[in-house]
Amino acid sequence: MSIVKKIQHNTLLLITILGLFVTASSALAQVNPQAPQAPLIITTIKPLAIIAKAAVADKAQVEFLQSAAQSAHEVSLPVSAMKKIEQADLIIWIGDGFEARIGKSMALVPEAKRITVMDLDLLPARLEEEKLKDEKHHTDDDHHNHLGFDPHIWLNPANANILASIIQQRLGLPVSPIISDALVQQLKSELSPVKNKNYLTHHDAFGHFKTAFDLAEGPSVRDANGASQGARSQYELRKKAQVISASCIFVEPQYADKDARIIARELNLPLTVLDPQGFDQPLGAEGYSQFMIGMVAQFKACFD
Repeated sequence: MSIVKKIQHNTLLLITILGLFVTASSALAQVNPQAPQAPLIITTIKPLAIIAKAAVADKAQVEFLQSAAQSAHEVSLPVSAMKKIEQADLIIWIGDGFEARIGKSMALVPEAKRITVMDLDLLPARLEEEKLKDEKHHTDDDHHNHLGFDPHIWLNPANANILASIIQQRLGLPVSPIISDALVQQLKSELSPVKNKNYLTHHDAFGHFKTAFDLAEGPSVRDANGASQGARSQYELRKKAQVISASCIFVEPQYADKDARIIARELNLPLTVLDPQGFDQPLGAEGYSQFMIGMVAQFKACFD
């Protein structure tokens, strides 16, 4: 082979190798892009995830630890959950009084990557202080296990917006409400015809919802922890339900509601599903607004 032909052959070979290298590099870049991964937010319960995802939209991943079979009070941390918490950029939970099973684990999470909701400056539920004073007069046979506060803060849109703004600030995102004042006013208007109507609830979880929409107080079969109340409270509940002419008993999907069904049968009241944890609500930028629209529709169904 002449020198000229050797040079041409080697040049062609070099070009071919460079072409293969460029192609391989391009393919590798597509498989393993260098773009930074979106932050990961972990919440203990589904309602906090609804708020978090509405706050960050596609700027972060959001996951929650609560299973569909658990109430918000029963969340625990299996090994897989502990691994997720280690990987997360931000952890959001209600607080030790509400999620006692995971308090010790959450105490180990650095404050810089943790939001404890009950430590925030949020709006209280209406009559919260009065209810706590009244509960001091209960006898020991009631077996109450009271929290000292109403932890279901996500049921007041004003509190949801406060929490959303804190999440946005933590991640360096623009602060924007996740539910508009206009929609809140629209929902208040929809509830106005039933605001003075009476009902019972299976679980004392709706103080913030009643506060936000100025609704009547609904006596509960169970206390704020979801625990059964004593004989005296059950007797008083039945008497009060008859006096106020309750229209229905609200029950929640995750609770065994045998006690509510017994009372409903005794008082000839219908059972109506009201889901304050949004188990069927998809996570998304409009998720919280959709959740509150659903809550209002479920509440109104009691009086149809």
